[in-house]
Amino acid sequence: MYTEGSPEYRHQLATYGPLTRFGYKDFVPMFKAEHFDPHAWARLFYEAGAKYVVPVFEHHDGFAMYDSGLSDWTAVKMGPRRDVLGEPAKAVRAEGLHLGASSHRIEHDWFMENGRKLPSDVNDPLYAAHPRLKDGGENLGDDWAYVSPAFLRDWLARSAEIVQKYHPDLMWFDWWIGQPPVRPYLSRFAAYYYNESSRRGSVGVINYKKNAMRQGSGVLDIKRGQLSGISKFCWQTDTSVSNLSWGYIQHATFKTPEFIVHQLADIVSKNGNLLLNIGPRSDGTIPEQVQRVLLSVGAWLKINGEAIYGTRPWRTYGEGPTSVTGGSFHDTDTKPYTAHDFRFTSKGAALYAIELGCPNSGEAVIHSLGTAALIPGERVKSVELLGSTATITYEERADGLHLALPKMPPSPYAICFRILMSRTTEVSHPPTKRSF
Repeated sequence: MYTEGSPEYRHQLATYGPLTRFGYKDFVPMFKAEHFDPHAWARLFYEAGAKYVVPVFEHHDGFAMYDSGLSDWTAVKMGPRRDVLGEPAKAVRAEGLHLGASSHRIEHDWFMENGRKLPSDVNDPLYAAHPRLKDGGENLGDDWAYVSPAFLRDWLARSAEIVQKYHPDLMWFDWWIGQPPVRPYLSRFAAYYYNESSRRGSVGVINYKKNAMRQGSGVLDIKRGQLSGISKFCWQTDTSVSNLSWGYIQHATFKTPEFIVHQLADIVSKNGNLLLNIGPRSDGTIPEQVQRVLLSVGAWLKINGEAIYGTRPWRTYGEGPTSVTGGSFHDTDTKPYTAHDFRFTSKGAALYAIELGCPNSGEAVIHSLGTAALIPGERVKSVELLGSTATITYEERADGLHLALPKMPPSPYAICFRILMSRTTEVSHPPTKRSF
């Protein structure tokens, strides 16, 4: 809305008038969350199959959605006048889910800067924004954008305040923490958070992007993207149910349950987790279409969750004609999966083969389990189809394991086979344990 010439800018002027009279801050009284039910949210997330929930404690705008003692711009002191994160924090834990905290506070250092370039309320000293002096883009190591020590001390204090008040099992940070001036403060926070988590008996996870932290000192998060192969370090994708936005907008389009299930299977097969974003309305309700998508994914997980939860990668992540392009902002570039695409996970003695489609021929063929591909002495002991009582007959051939399928698949989008082998096999470099 502060970017001159943008659709949002034109809409803002046409709807609310000049930015000197009505700016971003003036939306706060319109944010009431009058229908917000944290227990209904928590129950929905549980039914969707989530294991951890990561509310946005503060976004780039600098408005704290939690009960902060370090700011007057909070949902407790204005707008809804309630702790709209403290309440769901208790509710999600009551459902047995882990609580995370997402903070974009560091980006507030520059986020409103376009408002300084034109007549707007951002030029009022009460609401002034800092300018971003330089942004090198992808390579944060070469970008020495100035971040004042005063702002960094404030960022550290606010991050520690979230830990002290809410004890999150996970802290999610956006990319600007990778700025060289920020890193000493990030190190101080990481030491504090990991020590506090350990003291409370929690593992403690920090999500970072790009090269903001040393590999293994936190968990890499890839925005709207995936990895092309198995990583020995656990990692995470964050993406949104909405194809157009991270928040609620009118006329949004949404990913299908099939798309999310296929993406989830691919991510988990490569030692990753999926953090799926939703955008609620300002009245505190979650759009019905989004709820239907989440519940459909949850229904699939009720049948096939054992092939996802607590699993580790197998010796290869999968097979088939469909592959993903690694990196950020590629998740919707993947072509539709077929019945020839499989993704593999493992747990104990069980190998899970997730078929990302239902073949019309009544037969599935897993080439990675053909006798020519197996380790010498390795054989298939048994095959079961999750969610089905049908006996799965199979034949081991050189070109693959041939499976006879029942006429009615037990679940849409993808079906999962539990396969027991005659000997235990492991990947040559076992991936690190995922926290959740």
